[in-house]
Order: sequence, then C-alpha cells, then structure tokens
Amino acid sequence: MQKKKRTVRILRIVMPVIAIICTAVFPPWDGIRAWLKPLPDTVQEQVDDAINHGLDGIIVYVDEAGEPPVFYTAGWKDRDNKIPADPQSLFKIASINKLYVAVATTKLVNDQRLSLDDTLADHFPELVGRIENAEKITLRLMVQHRSGIPNYTDHPDFLWDDPPKNNKETLELVLDMPADFEPDEKYSYSNTNYLLIREILDKVLGYGHFQYIKEEILIPLELNNTFSSLQEVDIDDVMSGYYAGVEPDLKHIDFGMMATAEDVGIFLRALNDGSLLNDSEQAIYSSIYVYEHKGWVLGYQSIARYHKDIDTVVIQFVNTTGNDTELTTLVVYNRIVRILREEINIDE
Repeated sequence: MQKKKRTVRILRIVMPVIAIICTAVFPPWDGIRAWLKPLPDTVQEQVDDAINHGLDGIIVYVDEAGEPPVFYTAGWKDRDNKIPADPQSLFKIASINKLYVAVATTKLVNDQRLSLDDTLADHFPELVGRIENAEKITLRLMVQHRSGIPNYTDHPDFLWDDPPKNNKETLELVLDMPADFEPDEKYSYSNTNYLLIREILDKVLGYGHFQYIKEEILIPLELNNTFSSLQEVDIDDVMSGYYAGVEPDLKHIDFGMMATAEDVGIFLRALNDGSLLNDSEQAIYSSIYVYEHKGWVLGYQSIARYHKDIDTVVIQFVNTTGNDTELTTLVVYNRIVRILREEINIDE
C-alpha cells in the first residue's frame, strides 16, 4: 500500500511537469521519425521497430478473413522483470468497452426493455437540477455523445493515477456543472455519457450490466479472457503499463474492462460481420454507434478496427502513454495496415 501511495505522489508531481516540458520544447520526434522511415516488408519488422520509438511493449492481432489469426509482439510485458511481451496478456482496453455497452444497450432496446427516447430524468429523476437538461437528454443522445454532459475526465479534480473509487464519486465531479451545449446541438466525446448508460443498464436489469454482457456477448462468442475489472484477474496475467519518463508500473490502477487482443479481435469481427446482432438489432446499432474504437488510460493505448477493403481486423495494444507516444502508436498502426494491404493485394 505504501508503494502504491508513493507511486501516486510521484506521478502527480512528475506527469504534469513532463507533459508541459515536452509540449513546449520538444516536437514529437519519435512519431515523426516513425512516420518518415521507409515502410518495412513485414508486420513483424514494423512491430520490432516500434520499440525504437519510445514504446515499451506492443501486441498486434491480425485476423484476415479465411486465414488463421496471427499475433505479433515486441518489447516488454514487464519491463522491470524483463518479461517479453506476451500475446495472451490481459490489457486494459479503456474506451473500447463502449462498443460492448452500446451492443448491450441495443439488445435491451430491441427487447423493448429500454427505449432510445427514454430521458435521463426518466431513469434518474434525482438528477434533475443536478445535470442540466436531464429532462431533454435521451438515451440515444448519450450513446452518440450528443448530450452536452461535461466529460468527467476533463475535470481538474479527476486524477488518472488516483481515480475515484466508484461511479458515485466520479459523477460528483460533473454534478451542478453547466452543460457544454444544448442536447443534440453537436458531438462532443464524454465518458460521463457511458458512466450514466451503465448505471441505466444496471437499474433496468436489476443486476450488474457486465453480467448481461457476459451472457449476451462473451459466452456466445466463447470469449473467456474478457473481464470487468482488475479485481477479477490474476495481476501477473496483466501487461504492465508505463508513462514515458516515469519508472513505476501502473498496472495496479483499476480502470475497468480487461481482455486479450484475441478476445477483442473476435468480438470486433462478430460486430462487423453481422454475426453478433440479428437484423433488427443491427439496424438499431447502426443508427446509434460506431464499429471501431480507440482506448486510452494511464499506461495503456489500444486501437480496434475492422478494415473492410481487406476484410481484416487489426487490434493493437501499446503499454506506454505520455510524451508523443500517442502519435507514435497511431503512426505504427497505420503503417501496419499499409503493409497488410500490400501483402493481401500481392497475394491476390
């Protein structure tokens, strides 16, 4: 416990200083260099090269239709103990979890247990006057990030290295704040939307929404390596997470859903090929949310996308954040997809 407290204190002091210095003084050279280099011939070469640009570890899962899935890794699962990146490691998938929540919402709407026209006030009348426009904000607008509810992770009191202990504490950060805009006026990504959606699902179901996700998504797809939180897993199975320039391993911070790259890849394939949802569910889902996502929490970045032109799912996990690693991660991902396009087109 003392070690965890020391880590939190160090991160609170060091992270803002590093971010300010790097933003003001240093251009994102690692990302620029990664972008400018000649494209290698293979995905593994690109993954290996990613470690030369400030990333501690990387896992890439590639599912090309009609071919067995392929894994690529480089760098460390655990830098301190010199454990190489393991494709079967559990990883904090962060906002990729919104895809699962959107699917659960879709299924409940299709079963007429929820309506996309339900308002926040319908489910939580106690939030009227505490969240502006609660009577006008519908479930549809929350799913689509068009509610105007402020994003709790943008609040100055939200600390990535020491997050609130529960949803109630998290929601307190934005209660009584003015809306960012009128409902449906525009789009603005807000994690608060999905916190409230999860609370609505729990209330409608009468039990935790992750159990519903497990019954309706994970079990049918045989996804045995997807979990709701750090509390459900052996921490040794979790890929370590790092912030550039800071020594401590960040994997002890609980930030929601965890999964292997393969589990995320199987889920994403099923979401995109129509096998996860029936026709009426597919029509609902297509009207409210996207079919790909990125994720970011302290120490962990993830990208989950289906590329229709090559009928290929590509999942990328990187266990480093901070400095220009966000740009580097995106550059590496895009270069991997370029390599795959060339390989697949050559094969054809």
